[in-house]
Amino acid sequence: MSSTHGGRPPAVDKALAWPGVQALIDCHGRNLVLNALRAGLQQWREGHIGDEQTLVAEVQASIEQVLAPAFKPVFNLTGTVIHTNLGRAPLPPEAITAIAAVASGASNLEYDLHSGQRGDRDAHVEDWICRLTGAEAATVVNNNAAAVLLVLNALALRREVIVSRGELIEIGGSFRLPDIMARAGCKLHEVGSTNRTHAHDYADAISSRTALLLKAHTSNYVVQGFTSSLSEAELAGIAHQHDLPLVVDLGSGSLIDMQRLGLPAEPVVREVLAQGVDVVTFSGDKLLGGPQAGIIAGRADLISRIRKSPLKRAVRCDKLTLAALSAVLRLYADPDTLAQRIPALRLLSRPQSDIEQTVAALLTPLTSWAGDPIAVDACEVLSQIGSGSQPLDRLPSAALRLRSQHTNKRNRSRQLRELARQLRQLPVPVIGRIADDSLLLDCRCVEDAQPLADQLLTNQFVPEPLV
Repeated sequence: MSSTHGGRPPAVDKALAWPGVQALIDCHGRNLVLNALRAGLQQWREGHIGDEQTLVAEVQASIEQVLAPAFKPVFNLTGTVIHTNLGRAPLPPEAITAIAAVASGASNLEYDLHSGQRGDRDAHVEDWICRLTGAEAATVVNNNAAAVLLVLNALALRREVIVSRGELIEIGGSFRLPDIMARAGCKLHEVGSTNRTHAHDYADAISSRTALLLKAHTSNYVVQGFTSSLSEAELAGIAHQHDLPLVVDLGSGSLIDMQRLGLPAEPVVREVLAQGVDVVTFSGDKLLGGPQAGIIAGRADLISRIRKSPLKRAVRCDKLTLAALSAVLRLYADPDTLAQRIPALRLLSRPQSDIEQTVAALLTPLTSWAGDPIAVDACEVLSQIGSGSQPLDRLPSAALRLRSQHTNKRNRSRQLRELARQLRQLPVPVIGRIADDSLLLDCRCVEDAQPLADQLLTNQFVPEPLV
């Protein structure tokens, strides 16, 4: 291989004939290599490259960058367990195995093996949803926002839906209940006030234009003080007196009493339906601990109408989601083992003493990574469930705390941001949070400290020059 520096870059055709480039073509194909080669030759013209060996290395690095997966596993040290931006609930091994089993070939997604006829994809999960919730029937879509949209479109198209003004929720990502209603083709009828809604507010609003009553669980905020609202049983009584269905959007949704795990109380789907609610919607990837999905459960006649909506096909789940959800639902057959077998519940109920052991195991590797300019110690912190669940409740936890030694506040802030950035650039990115003039790495979600310790010991924080 030539090692001549400087001079004009070779022609594209000549460079393509080089053995190093030919090897890349054999591995990655001509088109990808050609695009990277042209970019490399332009760098040669600009004086950044001056020989064959450097050009081939640059082409290879460029191709590797293009082919690198967009998705990367990360270490979640934010203190938010079910983190929307970091993929929400981690799946149990049973769900991962189920995904792999149907991912590589044909499966009975919509095929009835008994009759040999076309089947229904809901059949893979409906029986278990009904068994666990007491519902007559159930269907599944790709997330809970889609579930609410589909229910409203199927049951209230061109009619009114009555909702308390205090429940006009926004959950982020452009999901506002009034906007969803508009897209579903129904009309919002607000009743009551922000903090108080009474039975007569609902009863007085019902007319021939009313399609249903809707109650939305305010999972991501709390209205306290001088407040009043109706229970599901009270609302169901009003709805049924007027031959109307009551729909409840539970948001996070839980299939068990979370207090059994030492966690804050959340509405249990079975108990909500037992209050006379006709349809509930809830997520599969939050407190349930499964894949992203929106679950709709309730009266058989209403679920049948929902299934027949043309919108159902547009928001249905694929085979991978259904396989994972089915596997997770089967784990609920033994409630006593859920805290060990479902990762989200295990992390949420993890004892603080275990978290402190993880912090102790990582303290020396992190101190070595950060170097002298950074003070590293352990501290107590509070984790949160996340994804809108119990916003005021916190879980005792422990964290590694990194603090800059600069006396200038602006320089401290810059160095903390640089620490966070360099942690994100590690082979497996580390995501923490900046608070109280510190970078906090909450270790609740790190059950095995060794992989994180290893990569901290093989890398080094490089402070940027501060002026």
